[in-house]
Amino acid sequence: MTQNEKSIPVIIVGGGQAGLSMSWYLCREQVEHIVFEAKTACHSWDDERWDNFCLVTPNWQCELPGHPYKGRDPHGFMVKQEIIDYVKGFVASFNPPLREHTAVTSITRHEGGGYRVVAGGETWHAKHVVIASGAYQDAVIPGYASAIDPAIHQVHSQDYRNAAQLPEGAVLVVGSGQSGAQIVEDLFLEKRKVHLCVGSAPRVSRFYRGRDVVDWLADMHFYDLTVDNHPLRDGARDKTNHYVTGRNGGHDLDLRKFAKEGVGLHGTLETIRDEVAHFAPDLAENLDDADKTNADIKKSIDAYIAREGITAPTEASYVPVWEPDGSNTPLDLKAAGITSILWCIGFRPNYRWIDVPVFNGAGKPVWHRGVTDAPGFYFLGLPWLHTWGSGRFSGVSRDAAWLASQITGKDVPVA
Repeated sequence: MTQNEKSIPVIIVGGGQAGLSMSWYLCREQVEHIVFEAKTACHSWDDERWDNFCLVTPNWQCELPGHPYKGRDPHGFMVKQEIIDYVKGFVASFNPPLREHTAVTSITRHEGGGYRVVAGGETWHAKHVVIASGAYQDAVIPGYASAIDPAIHQVHSQDYRNAAQLPEGAVLVVGSGQSGAQIVEDLFLEKRKVHLCVGSAPRVSRFYRGRDVVDWLADMHFYDLTVDNHPLRDGARDKTNHYVTGRNGGHDLDLRKFAKEGVGLHGTLETIRDEVAHFAPDLAENLDDADKTNADIKKSIDAYIAREGITAPTEASYVPVWEPDGSNTPLDLKAAGITSILWCIGFRPNYRWIDVPVFNGAGKPVWHRGVTDAPGFYFLGLPWLHTWGSGRFSGVSRDAAWLASQITGKDVPVA
């Protein structure tokens, strides 16, 4: 140990819902640890969400350790301020050893075993390190964006708040995943002309045969399915989330309906040159694939209802309300009155500050249930770390309890 180096059994990197869930279990097990957070606890819910943001999963799935949802609307969808209040209530429910505004800038193996962690200018030695900083550090914006006329305002989804922050005029939304589809609706409801570049994201209905689809899937134990048993195995981690919304009680987001009501739909954006957008000829395919995914989910629910002998109302099959005409005309942004581009094409993780052999050739961390091959080095809070809920309020507690059991060497029950 070097001079002025501090020692502690466990260091948690990240003070979001995952890192603080880990802290909750370690506090309960009386394991000394510290949580380093570069900003403030659970800040992303406040700093990186638009004003009308709401959950897309029902409130009853909010099950942080020792802090389940206790409101009056378990089948509703908390809006932004309610989510912020929920996570703040979780932090206040115990006394985590949290260091806010303390960024971890380096993690290396320690010559004495364990790991050397540099945080806030201090050097620490820990036997165990839990990386709970998430997978959404670097916003993805294509390189050609820098060549677009600066008169056209550009913003990433994490920085979008409301239509009023954008200049008057039409908006090009790039990406049709959860954020893109919901932001299109947000802009459309504010009477903005919107063009959407439709990617390969799947969709799911909000309700089917009298219940929220999430309720059916929970009864079918889909949310207990582990990544080891998923048909795609590790490939499940790379799949885009299904688009749907919880806004105003929850409803479908049907891009075809958007088009019928005036939203311009285009295929995957390939590039923008001289303020002209060029698209892949895949709009019809992407819409059809999204509908097929939705139909397959409904068929699985139908089979479950039949198998279990459940009485449930029937529902007619979906009929597309709009079809593309097959054209793939480039879009002249200025001629279309487009004054803003909203990039909704996701994020990349940033682990450049970790110098520990836990990554594959593509730079992705390798683990099983969050446990890496490096002794005492763990990941938590990532999509499909173990189950669908691993990166969400619904499943992170189970994963944190499992890692707590690895750290303590004894069984740690899920709260």
